[in-house]
Amino acid sequence: MTWVLIALLVVPLVGALVVAFLRKDDRKAKLVALAFSLVELVLAGLLWFAYDPDGDRLQLAAGVDWIPAFGVRLQFGIDGIALVMIAVIALLIPLVIGAGWTEKLPAGRSQGGYLALILVQEAVTVAVFAATDVFLFYVLFEVMLIPMYFLIGGYGGARRQYAAVKFFLYSFLGGLIMLASAIGAYAMASDELGKGTFDWATLVTVVRDADPTTQTWLFLGFFLAFAIKAPLVPFHTWLPDAAAEAPIGVTVIVVGILDKVGTFGMLRYLLPMFPEASKNLAPYILVLAVAGVLYGSLLATGQRDMKRFLAYVSIAHFGFIALGIFAFTSQAGVGSVSYMLNHSISTGMLILVIGMVIARGGSSQISDYGGMSKVAPLLAGMLLLSGLTTLSLPGTNSFVSEFLVLIGSFPTQPVYTVLATIGMVLAALYVLWLYQRMMTGPLRGDALVGAAAGPGAVGDPERKTAIGDLNKREIAVLAPLVVIVLALGFYPQPVLDVITPTVGATLTEVGVTDPVSVQEGK
Repeated sequence: MTWVLIALLVVPLVGALVVAFLRKDDRKAKLVALAFSLVELVLAGLLWFAYDPDGDRLQLAAGVDWIPAFGVRLQFGIDGIALVMIAVIALLIPLVIGAGWTEKLPAGRSQGGYLALILVQEAVTVAVFAATDVFLFYVLFEVMLIPMYFLIGGYGGARRQYAAVKFFLYSFLGGLIMLASAIGAYAMASDELGKGTFDWATLVTVVRDADPTTQTWLFLGFFLAFAIKAPLVPFHTWLPDAAAEAPIGVTVIVVGILDKVGTFGMLRYLLPMFPEASKNLAPYILVLAVAGVLYGSLLATGQRDMKRFLAYVSIAHFGFIALGIFAFTSQAGVGSVSYMLNHSISTGMLILVIGMVIARGGSSQISDYGGMSKVAPLLAGMLLLSGLTTLSLPGTNSFVSEFLVLIGSFPTQPVYTVLATIGMVLAALYVLWLYQRMMTGPLRGDALVGAAAGPGAVGDPERKTAIGDLNKREIAVLAPLVVIVLALGFYPQPVLDVITPTVGATLTEVGVTDPVSVQEGK
């Protein structure tokens, strides 16, 4: 079944090439892009069933020599963590294409070019999660910035160029520092084995035995790149601008997919390759994690722009993910990985719903809306549901993840865990306050009613009759996410079964064991 993984890398690229030639026919470009994304989804389903949770750490491996003189290979394989992230990418891309079916692009931009870039982004991101050669991972880590730069800079809002350049420079700089650490690891392997290599499994066995000072410096190079990508406070400042200026579908990709490369890198590279440095520097990283939870939550509460609101909500959620990773318990680790998956689903759903609101009102300002449930009750219901799963309401998918992170982190990090729970209270505040301001009470706000002149213009008193509720296409886009949110909320076991062995193997490589409970101690 190795061919399935190879096909997952190739199909979106072929789709991008075909769609790029359809720039003069927007409808055909959309249909072809959607068809290729659905094929990718089917392949991801086959990959899921081909994966054996009780099998080898890396499965469905395939590779060829790329630069033999330096031991570099085009080498791919998956573990349980990579599998769930590839699956969620394949799920979200067709939904992004469907949600943006009637989206208006900036003047002079074609749907063919836009959708081709999205498919390229999908292919490169899948490759990042599947790469098992450290140099190849670095190259893909940088390459995936290119389509995203053009997606934000070419198709975004008024300040799109500023946001695109800021996004690119932050991530590119972090990647260069990571490359320096990767070269350092390569040199260590050359000294130890007589031949340099970038093979992940080999470097794990070599670098983990380095002296503490060397291991710490190499760790910091990788960590900075992953902290920027994640994003952890204070390396997060690129995200609010990117999320605010990107088109809604691109915001889903940035917040729901690309950010996970950072936390994935922490689990795949930091912990196994630098176990002692990971344990020694964990207290400092936990401070950043909890700071992110509180900072992101507080700033989300005060946002006026819906898209910037989404960015700060995600910053808070990534604090929880980092807390679970560096608590070094299996429950917290499993919770973090499932949080990565469920954050993509929940936040992706919330972004799509907010995009549907903006498409109707023409504004991303929260104050431009009010009482919208009176004219769009289904849309209001979807905003409430997506908000509740974002705040981890019991019965929704995110609850299981957040519960596992907190219950797993408390035995080893009680202070940080207690502080992080404040973020849960703030989450209820910012989600429900958003819903109250936009959906309840009398119809109000310049996006719905007001003093703007011209029939159909934003603020036209007659506009409320044309706002409309969810249409069939929008229901079709949101329905799969609603099913998954509820299904994983009540029965998360299929996902946990895939994640748990990989997390256990990672903790074994770090050399930590779960704390013994009081009862077990007796």
